Amino acid sequence: MEIKNYIGGKWVTHSHLQSIAVTNPANGEHLATIPLSTANEVTEAVAVAKAAQKSWALVPAPKRADYLYAIGQKMKDKKEYLATVLTKEMGKVIEEARGEVQEGIDMAYYMAGEGRRLFGETTPSELANKFAMSVRAPIGVVGLITPWNFPVAIATWKSFPAIVAGNTFIWKPSNETPMMAYEMGKIFEEVGLPEGVANIVFGTGPTVGTALIEHPDVKVISFTGSTSTGSKVAELGGKHLKKISLEMGGKNAVIVMDDADLQLATEAILWSAFGTAGQRCTACSRVIVHKDVREELENRLLEAMQFLTIGYGLDESVKIGPVINRAALEKINHYVQIGKQEGATLLTGGKILNEAPYDKGFYYEPTLFTNVKPHMIIAQEEIFGPVVSLIEVANLEEAIEVNNGVKFGLSSSIFSQNVNTIFRAQRDLDTGIVYINAGTTGAEIHLPFGGTKGTGNGHRDSGVAALDVYTEWKSIYVDYSGKLQRAQIDTK
Repeated sequence: MEIKNYIGGKWVTHSHLQSIAVTNPANGEHLATIPLSTANEVTEAVAVAKAAQKSWALVPAPKRADYLYAIGQKMKDKKEYLATVLTKEMGKVIEEARGEVQEGIDMAYYMAGEGRRLFGETTPSELANKFAMSVRAPIGVVGLITPWNFPVAIATWKSFPAIVAGNTFIWKPSNETPMMAYEMGKIFEEVGLPEGVANIVFGTGPTVGTALIEHPDVKVISFTGSTSTGSKVAELGGKHLKKISLEMGGKNAVIVMDDADLQLATEAILWSAFGTAGQRCTACSRVIVHKDVREELENRLLEAMQFLTIGYGLDESVKIGPVINRAALEKINHYVQIGKQEGATLLTGGKILNEAPYDKGFYYEPTLFTNVKPHMIIAQEEIFGPVVSLIEVANLEEAIEVNNGVKFGLSSSIFSQNVNTIFRAQRDLDTGIVYINAGTTGAEIHLPFGGTKGTGNGHRDSGVAALDVYTEWKSIYVDYSGKLQRAQIDTK
């Protein structure tokens, strides 16, 4: 399959461009080729998007929302097909792929509902015969840069609020997972989304991403990816006075107290740590466990990990699929070697699976370390793979200190039956998401998604908060007194 750029409602051939192959990380199967676009193709897409935005902004928001309802229905109709495509190009197991597509469907319906809200505010004026209000206004053309690990869900978090708010967008998907972008482009076509509202340009971050950030007509950049890349996006965007929304890395922890339900905690840790082969920004990478239950939790985890089946995600019996590519495989293995050198105890896993039936894909054994100290590299840096570190603590205060002692602040979790413990934890854990008696994954689309410190820069995806990224607040004053009235001066 040859995938083309989607610009102005058309699949555009750029014969002069180089192309690269897209392969299935589970078995090396060739899936598609995509173009490596240049700044010229970005300029072309931005010009089309800018022209379309003028008329799109004048479409009543409930009418804009109708397109999202239609997109959601198309995604629902194609759910199984989309999930299969997602598993093939990204590697996550089919059950998770269905869940990701469902997240996009939910986001379509949720943001469509905002088409009849998009609430502003009215407030009394301090002067007589004067009316004061604030409204949300679209910003214009926005650039969306999305990662490979959630190739459709994250894109819907960004594009759907942009659409309903009256913006147009250029989307740069990851080169690892372009097929979901292609499928979404076809859905935009099928529902008759006006030409130029949605545009998709394939290419590298240094070329296409940089061109989007530097283009004067792109007013907003929404980026999800690594903290190192996000810092560069923020630096370049700041230079050009762009509104920049960043959702970056995590080093998420599950805290297990001495009164925890250990069976529930075990199940949650396995799901949070090894779902998507650990390739989630919310994945559980650390387990901070009370000293009185460490050994029992350790044994429960070891026993349960024996039943984690590894393989091609289209097999319904498989629980863990491949990681995305060889570079990821080598990075994970590098961190495992560091963990052993630091003196952590490797309980299980820690190897690349390179013999049949895994030899054609990128598979890593689920890995568990214990005797990990909070300052160790494997307890501080984001590994982005199926590797978990157990850190022993003596009490809640130490657990919270360890949890907060990393540069990230995305997701945290605590298992306890003590209401006082729970309320102290949810107050003191310095992450943007906190789970009680659940793992570190499972965010719902109607709440804000994002984090603190090295995880983000204060903006949020999902929920009503996402609209703040794609709208500007406009304050409006209507003076019907028939005379000049001066605020703060003529109030006495």
